[in-house]
Formats: sequence, C-alpha cells, structure tokens
Amino acid sequence: MTFADLGIDADIVEALTKKGITEPFPIQEQAIPVALTGQDIIGQAKTGTGKTFGFGLPLIQKLGLHPAKGAQALVVVPTRELCIQVAEDLVLATGNRETQVVAIYGGKAYEGQIAEIEAGAQIIVGTPGRLIDLAKQKKLDLGKISFMVLDEADEMLDLGFLPDVERLFAMTPPLRQTLMFSATMPSTILTLARKYQNRPMHIRANEPEEGHTKADIKQFIYRAHMLDKDEVVGRILQAEGRGKTIIFCKTKRQASKVSEELIDRGFNATALHGDMSQEARERSMAAFRSGKKEILVATEVAARGIDVDDVTHVINYTVPEDEKNYLHRTGRTGRAGRTGIAVTFVDWEDMTRWQNINAALELGVPEPVETYSSSAHLFEDLEIPTGTKGRLRASTAVRPEKKPEQRRGGDRRPESRPAEKREPRASSDRNRPRRRTHGGSTKPTE
Repeated sequence: MTFADLGIDADIVEALTKKGITEPFPIQEQAIPVALTGQDIIGQAKTGTGKTFGFGLPLIQKLGLHPAKGAQALVVVPTRELCIQVAEDLVLATGNRETQVVAIYGGKAYEGQIAEIEAGAQIIVGTPGRLIDLAKQKKLDLGKISFMVLDEADEMLDLGFLPDVERLFAMTPPLRQTLMFSATMPSTILTLARKYQNRPMHIRANEPEEGHTKADIKQFIYRAHMLDKDEVVGRILQAEGRGKTIIFCKTKRQASKVSEELIDRGFNATALHGDMSQEARERSMAAFRSGKKEILVATEVAARGIDVDDVTHVINYTVPEDEKNYLHRTGRTGRAGRTGIAVTFVDWEDMTRWQNINAALELGVPEPVETYSSSAHLFEDLEIPTGTKGRLRASTAVRPEKKPEQRRGGDRRPESRPAEKREPRASSDRNRPRRRTHGGSTKPTE
C-alpha cells in the first residue's frame, strides 16, 4: 500500500518520498480515504502511529494546488512543541505547492506570526490561547475555515482547554469538516463530537485485543531509591544500542537538576521545561532532533510535543500521574514502526499510584522488583556491559567553600588576633598633687 493508492496527489507523494516517507501507517490507511470524501472523523490511535499525516494530507489536498490566500484550515494542538512539530510536517508535505503554513503559539512575539497571517497563510496550526488572542485582536479571521482538526484532543481537555476549544468552534463556520485525533477516547471527547461534528466516523487503528500499550515497546519497571537513581540512569545510558533518550521528571526543578547531573557525569544532555524561555526550549528541541544532544530531560508539559522518530529509550525518573500520562510518555519511543525501551522508576511513596496505573493498563507488574545500580538483573534486562559505571568522567562540580564556624546563637566565633601592645595608662587625676584655694577647696596643680 502506498500513499498514491490511498488517493493522494502525485506532488504530495513526491514531497514525502524525498524525505523517505513511502508507506502509510494503519491510521493513515484508514483515515485518508475517508477524510478525502469530506466525512467527519474521530481517529483513535496510540501515540507515535502517524496521526499527523492522517489528517494533514487530506487537508492539504482539499485546499488544492493554488489555494486562495487567507486562513482556510485550522489545526488546534495542546502544546507549543507539538505546534512546531505539526507545522513542520505540513510544510514538508506542501513542498511542491503554493500552500503556506504558519505556527501560532505563545512565548513568541506577535509581530512575526501576524506577518505570516497577513501574508496569506492558508493552514493555521496553533495552541488555543494564542489563537483566541489573535482572533480577539482581529488579526486572525476564522470565518472562512472549511477544515478543522483537534490533534491530541484528550490532552487538550486534560489541560483545561475545553472552554477555549468551544470558543474556537464558535468562531468557525458550522459547515466545516471536523476531525478529532487522539490516543485515548474519554467520554468528554465523545460528548464534544456529538456537539460539533456531523455524524463522524470512528476509526480505530489498533485491534481491541492488542492491549493498552504498544507491542513494540519493552517495559521495565524498577523500584529504585532516590539517592541511587542518577547512578542507575548513568548505567542505562551506556546500554547496547542506546540512541536518543528522553528522561521524564515530575517537576521543572528536578528536570534541571537531573540534566545538570548528567552533564557533570559526561553525558550529552539538555533540559526542556516550563521555566525556560521559548527560545531556549526551541534550541533544546532543535539540538535533540538534529542529534547534537542525545539526551533530553523533560517535564510532563513537553510529553505531547516531542515527536522524534529515532528515540530508543524513555526513562520515567518518577511515576507519571496516571495511566494516560504513562502512555503518552512511553509513546515517545517505538515510533514510526521502530522498537523501543521504556524504563520506569517507582519510589516507595509512589507505590499506590503505580499499582493504579498497572491495574488500568494490565501490565502485570503490581510489585516492581527492588533495583540498585549494582543489580545483576538491571545489566541483563537492558544489555548494559558488565562493569559499567554511571559516570563517563570525574566530577567538575565546584564544591562550596567551608563556612566559618558559628556559635549556637548564630554569631560567628571571633577570629583570634595577635595581642596588641597597650600604652601605659595615664595616672588618674585623683593622684595628682593639689593646692588649696582661698575658698577652702582644692584643685589639681598644673
């Protein structure tokens, strides 16, 4: 099966072929022919199975070779990183057409995005907040949208974007074609579909008996100890066949700390979290995609936006909040038909949460095995060479200077000083000779 067999135009097929994309994935095989007929779709497929081209190619083709200037297609995504990635994929597919694509998201100056809109971009890819902001400023006209997509719809709703999504629907014509794509399909999305779609067709790319997790991802769950985690990670990063790796952390501070620790250990790592400026986040992602950085330490906020095909390992430094986040994190590997490895560390305090995730996904690991950096099964499971240590070089971290000793009250102990030679004390006025005055009193003599 080829994209041409699915009805995709030759110029689009040629643009994909130049990038080595020749065979469609199951979600694409099912969604593309239906979308080309104008039918609304609810597309369900696991993360990393090619949903972007499943809606992107029909969208591009329906706009034509020489589309009129102005916004005609709207793709709404939950995160900035995913916005950039989806826009890049659509630009790739429009390489032989006059179609223009613009990415609209927060954290960047308005002027450049407004300039691209005013230049006549036909495909708008954006996050809800910035899209509504520009629409309210009358800089973005959604009144001629004929094709609307919600990508990663479940995550959009989880992040609290439901009111914004409904506002965007209200800004677009009711006769548009609407597609929703998602890894999971909670009842909220089905309710949204009934409200804003016209008799949508539900497409499911995986078989019900296939299981919740992707079959081409090996799952390893270890009960690890916080003080030993960095050493365990350092050894995993030297496993046979280890390529690009994503390490997910719970907090921004933790992501920054783990990244700094790995760099100190000699690994080529970079961080990605919400305390970084948008420019810094884009630099980190660009370095990771290009291979300049091979380890990305990220927070949950970045999980949806990382779409890199050649990630071999995902490490959950901490347990995700729930089973959906677990699927989204581990789904960063094993993409585009490749295999992958997902490792999850479970702390003692996270055992209950892990057991809930395990039960929901039927992973069969209710009690993870206790694991240390020296455990034999760690080396065997992940094909780590015997004798490997978690550090590639000696630490270069600067140790803080030792502070002066302090007393209990918080006052510093006074520094010892050489005894000063004191001048002899002047004799007291009381010992000076005195003379009697006429009034009977006395006063010192000069």
